[in-house]
Amino acid sequence: MEKRMGLCLRGHGIRQMRTGWADGPEYITQCPIRPGGSYTYRFTIRGQEGTLWWHAHSSWLRATVYGALIIRPREGTPYPFPKPHRETPILLGEWWNRDPISVVRQATRTGAAPNVSDAYTINGQPGDLYNCSRQDTVVVPISTGERHLLRVINAALNQELFFAVANHKFTVVGADASYLKPFTTNVIMLGPGQTTDVLITGDQSPGRYYMAARPYQSAQNAPFDNTTTTAILQYTSAACPTKGSANAPPPAFPSLPAFNDTATVTAFARNFRSLHRPPVPTEIDENLFFTVGLGLNSCPPNFSAAQCQAPNGTRFTASMNNVSFVFPSNWSLLQAHKYGIPGVFTTDFPANPPVQFDYTGNVSRALWQPVAATKLYKLKYGSRVQVVLQGTSIFAAENHPFHLHGYDFFIIAEGFGNFNPKTDSAKFNLVDPPMRNTVGVPVNGWAVIRFVADNPGVWIMHCHLDVHITWGLAMAFLVEDGVGELEMLEAPPADLPVC
Repeated sequence: MEKRMGLCLRGHGIRQMRTGWADGPEYITQCPIRPGGSYTYRFTIRGQEGTLWWHAHSSWLRATVYGALIIRPREGTPYPFPKPHRETPILLGEWWNRDPISVVRQATRTGAAPNVSDAYTINGQPGDLYNCSRQDTVVVPISTGERHLLRVINAALNQELFFAVANHKFTVVGADASYLKPFTTNVIMLGPGQTTDVLITGDQSPGRYYMAARPYQSAQNAPFDNTTTTAILQYTSAACPTKGSANAPPPAFPSLPAFNDTATVTAFARNFRSLHRPPVPTEIDENLFFTVGLGLNSCPPNFSAAQCQAPNGTRFTASMNNVSFVFPSNWSLLQAHKYGIPGVFTTDFPANPPVQFDYTGNVSRALWQPVAATKLYKLKYGSRVQVVLQGTSIFAAENHPFHLHGYDFFIIAEGFGNFNPKTDSAKFNLVDPPMRNTVGVPVNGWAVIRFVADNPGVWIMHCHLDVHITWGLAMAFLVEDGVGELEMLEAPPADLPVC
């Protein structure tokens, strides 16, 4: 009989100040909640407004266990944009016709890439471009002249997604529970984990208009689910078509970018500016450089060919600074840190790549196989940290949506090629950079983020393409306690799950 899985949940993007026990990732801040068990997540929202979400953080359970988490302004405090007449969460998801846990387990057994999904969804429904769900398409109402706030969340497991509404423009006003200087666009792109708040106006002829999402696929020659999910924006004054009527005109369809349209993604990202002048760290205590990307492990001597089905008889892997992250199994990292349990992790994660090379060029095959380990990087409380996330072309260059738990950070620059500190530092935006919790590291490029390590605990940084974290594309920071109770990790709750 197959073992029943435990479950971990997390509020994605919640800062969890001193409450790391409520962060949720499996074997990082807690052990899984066992079948039949329970655990109460207790935390306080501080200084965040906007759209976040919650999801499972155990294996691939996130595929179907997620929802919106909306933080509204304090009572009596207005939005920093015209008040919408209506609000609708739009959750973009990904669907397999099989149990997604069996999909990832098959990939783990074979060492190959997992099967791609069979559909995408909007608020749980694939939409009427899929024959199986033609009668169950989500309908979002809008009235003529009204302002409608769409809180768009990419909850997909492994795919970045374009999103657009036919004949309607978006005014982007927020992302990852942080307000932005408004800008207008016809299409948005979200990596898994990211949220974007947009205003649309009911300024078109009363009728029905498709909302649609389809993939942004930056990796060349990689298989992906190339289908399109839809919902319908329907004006309340428009006549409703008779169910099943063959004469009803189809909704207007939006123009979506090509699957590999990196230029549109880049132009969209460059529009992001914080609405309020943020306190960006200008002096740096920790200057870190992390390479991120895929790799291939040689087939172990005791493995059969059936277990090494990646290219040329290998097994897929992924790494940061040549370290492929290994999750512990007997203790969570936070428990091991709090109680001083030896043998669970080390604190020698490298601050720079062990070997410098042409990261986005023709990489020697000798650099394709990383070291598997559970290594953390230790930060003193209050450290001002800069991290350069450098994409690599090892096996396949790709846009990687990187998420840091426990923190918001400033994205001060992005670019293509190899990061050059002498010339690229001139591109740093220290005036109004966007504050996010997930950054898309451009395909064959880099991103620079900054934050202040003012939240003690153990915080994982990982690619939010779940297939990549399965392969080890992650690391974790250990942020030490500061001085006094308000700068220290709280004691673990009594109902913390045991391993």
